[in-house]
Amino acid sequence: MRWILKYMVLTFLGITLAGCGTAMQEVKAKSQSERTDVFSEVKEEGMPPKGFADLVIRASIKTRLESYYILESKESLHGKPVYPFAINIDGQAAVWKVEGQKNIIPAYDQDGKTSLDPEAGDGMKYVLERRIRLSAGSHKVFFGLPEENYSKNFDIALKEGAVYVLEFKPTYKYKTRPHRIPTFMKGIKGYEVFLDGKQLQ
Repeated sequence: MRWILKYMVLTFLGITLAGCGTAMQEVKAKSQSERTDVFSEVKEEGMPPKGFADLVIRASIKTRLESYYILESKESLHGKPVYPFAINIDGQAAVWKVEGQKNIIPAYDQDGKTSLDPEAGDGMKYVLERRIRLSAGSHKVFFGLPEENYSKNFDIALKEGAVYVLEFKPTYKYKTRPHRIPTFMKGIKGYEVFLDGKQLQ
């Protein structure tokens, strides 16, 4: 009986680690450009020229502070000055390194109850906002976090002359004690994706 349990645990760990390895390889591969003619970063506001559309990309993540866990690798970027976000559209990649700001939200409300805000507590928050210009039409988008081995693939369709907002809203893993609530301290679970306020995934 004991060897069966041991076998099941090892099998589960093997599958989990294989999945993490696959995600890591995808993020690494998608962080490299196969072409450079898909989009360009723009600073100016206003409407894009004929045949093009502008896409404002917004994403954020809150991490625990540096060295919060004694056993966490010193190479971890959690709580460090900058944090990378990767984007790939139709084969062109960009890895944007965003400066973090210490973010403190009370862990308890005015009544002394545990806050239900998943970003409650002391941590480092990174907020990405970039505006890019690309041709109107359909595009394949990849979004990834190299530090978390997390990635997401989806399609978008953009109309000529329009400005869109593509927003990635983080969801966090759950802690179980003393209450089961999501918290950034447990790490990122995933992202909900919105295009002009309409959820894509």
